[in-house]
Amino acid sequence: MFDNLCKFLAESFSEDYVAWLLGRPIKLTKLSPTELSLEPIRADSLILEQSEDLVLHLEFQTEPDPTMGFRMLDYRVRVYRRFPQKTMHQFVIYLKHSSNDLVYQDSFQVGETVHCYRVIRLWEQPSEVFLQSPGLLPLAVLTQTSDPALKLREVATALEQIEDNRVKANLMAATSVFGGILLAPEFIRTILRSEIMKESAVYQEILEEGKIAGKLEGRLEAKLETIPLLKKLGLTIAEIAKELDIDVELVNRFVANQNN
Repeated sequence: MFDNLCKFLAESFSEDYVAWLLGRPIKLTKLSPTELSLEPIRADSLILEQSEDLVLHLEFQTEPDPTMGFRMLDYRVRVYRRFPQKTMHQFVIYLKHSSNDLVYQDSFQVGETVHCYRVIRLWEQPSEVFLQSPGLLPLAVLTQTSDPALKLREVATALEQIEDNRVKANLMAATSVFGGILLAPEFIRTILRSEIMKESAVYQEILEEGKIAGKLEGRLEAKLETIPLLKKLGLTIAEIAKELDIDVELVNRFVANQNN
């Protein structure tokens, strides 16, 4: 879900992301991996956008990945093959705090070939720019702070200023999911209004994924796997059971087992 959510934000608010990462406003359009001729590796986590003279490549990560350096080189070569005249900017953005050496790796070397890219560790980033751009608000809770709960309240205040209810609902749902990396769902529910999030495309996608998986796989586990994400969106046990059309006691047992 984090991969899809990051894609949704970066593609829906591309100007916010390019202003943050490149420091200037540039109009970008989505670049499909299929345009690079070869089958993509890890296409689920890949975000490619382009303008007339540049390509922006983003990889959002919750955990360190030992293959990251090779992947960045691989896509740089693929883009060069297809668009040799375009400058390419590559960023790996780590969401979850880690002391693993891999989150500090910003280059890859094989033989005499060396490829460099940029790495951003959100927990080291100051919050100000994230609080000023709607598309970055959901990530603000993961930025540099000694009090994630206070940061979530700041984000909630900023979200309430958004007039477009559809945009507000989507960003609030995204904030809830990212906030779940650091904060308990019960606390998030006290800060963010779940009734608004239920109207969002993010909420509907999570819910639909659980229902479709349950139907296609014909097993209860497929629905149960959706429960943690719905909890992050602030739903109560009773609401989750109703949305997934399963017994309340089953949800209770699943949550209790996860907490043990």
